[in-house]
Amino acid sequence: MTYVTRISRFGFVNCYLVREEDGLTLVDTMIPRSAKRIVAAAEKLHAPIVRIALTHAHGDHIGSLDQLHALAPGAEVIISARDARLLAKDTSLDPGEPQDKLRGSYPGAKTAPTRTVVDGEEIGSLRVIATPGHTPGHISLLDGRDGTLICGDAFATLGGVATSAKGSPLFPLPAMASWHKATALESASTLCALEPARLAPGHGKIVDSPVPAMQRAIARGA
Repeated sequence: MTYVTRISRFGFVNCYLVREEDGLTLVDTMIPRSAKRIVAAAEKLHAPIVRIALTHAHGDHIGSLDQLHALAPGAEVIISARDARLLAKDTSLDPGEPQDKLRGSYPGAKTAPTRTVVDGEEIGSLRVIATPGHTPGHISLLDGRDGTLICGDAFATLGGVATSAKGSPLFPLPAMASWHKATALESASTLCALEPARLAPGHGKIVDSPVPAMQRAIARGA
């Protein structure tokens, strides 16, 4: 049994509904004007959205946050402590961080997080895994019940499994939007070592038994 339902816009960008005992955790909100589609999917699962977890602050992952917050005002809003600054449009880098350019879209949101998280914390049944590189505070989420890894943009599967350090030639956008590729590659290795049963990316279809493909993608980026 899997607890994760994928929702996609144009086959290009994904979010996920994760079933919990108290309702649904929504992971990411896709591009703007996606809220009605997400709410309709939740209604088909006959459960309310009780929390919204964001893997990172890029616009194609937080694009419908404000609209969703208006439709589900009681839902908890969760993001990493580091990317909460980017959500608030603070694009400064810390002295100890690589001083590479922040790439991709950071439109921010009016909705402020109700909770911030760091590595090792839990969001419902999901364990937070710090996977910086694509953004400074990027996180991935592992469902220990069935081994599904919701990886944001640490990996993409559109055009083949690839890291955000070295994207697929058929879909290079996540790599083009990455902040620090060496760090992104380290994070990809961290996720691969978890040996997930399935890989649920921000872009592309869910891949079962993904470890060999993840290993190949990491090797290409090295």
